[in-house]
Amino acid sequence: MKIGIFDSGLGGLTIFKSIHERLPVYDYIYLGDNARTPYGNRSFEAIYKFTTESVQFLFSQDCYLIIIACNTASAKALRNIQQKILPVTYPTRRVLGVIRPSVEELGRYTQTKTVALWATEGTVKSMSFEIELKKLAPEILLIQQACPLLVPLVEAGEFDGVGARHFVEKYWRATKARSAQIDTLLLACTHYPLLLPVIKASLPDSVKILVQGDFVTPSLQDYLHRHPEIDEKLTRHGTTKFLTTDQSEGFDRLAQVFLGYCVKSERVEL
Repeated sequence: MKIGIFDSGLGGLTIFKSIHERLPVYDYIYLGDNARTPYGNRSFEAIYKFTTESVQFLFSQDCYLIIIACNTASAKALRNIQQKILPVTYPTRRVLGVIRPSVEELGRYTQTKTVALWATEGTVKSMSFEIELKKLAPEILLIQQACPLLVPLVEAGEFDGVGARHFVEKYWRATKARSAQIDTLLLACTHYPLLLPVIKASLPDSVKILVQGDFVTPSLQDYLHRHPEIDEKLTRHGTTKFLTTDQSEGFDRLAQVFLGYCVKSERVEL
């Protein structure tokens, strides 16, 4: 039984890389729904449908635990999957997201209690981060900024060109205009770490930039420690299979950029 990692495209590879580096002994399946990416500007119904199909597919591939490594899918589909699908169809299996582990860490970094968040339009409109933050750290002010053009730039391999710099600077100007007290920026889209050098160069050194992989992996380790009944079901042969719903050649080319090594993916139909 494997750990499944799902993303709407390639961004979840940043989460997979972090998890795999710390937990290399487990067996993994990564699924990117590249044929239908991006999810950020789609309706709730579409995202829920696509995410449910992907989760069910990964379960059919013997995944016992699934990480939804996509903020938009975590925001718009995770709760319904956990509450409506798992208890009825997969009562012993689990699906986790990336929002709660990120929110749990914000209070450790901000001194001014004012945090900015960059994400897709879908994640921002869902208000999922704000809802979780009010539960866990209500004293923190969250400034949310939708950055709709960053994912297409990453998917096109434009990591440090003129276009990337232009839009990063544009989004930062819009963000800081809403508060002069921001001292922390959470990159709440798994694509955005590929733009980290440009983002760091465009923001003041006083602003801490947080990447979700740094939080999701320790959270998963803690979860497995607290749930030995899940951990003992997971096989440990150190294997990884990469799946995509689009052409494997394009996935493989960009996956090498995300991961730093070559992969050979397989195209699948959901």
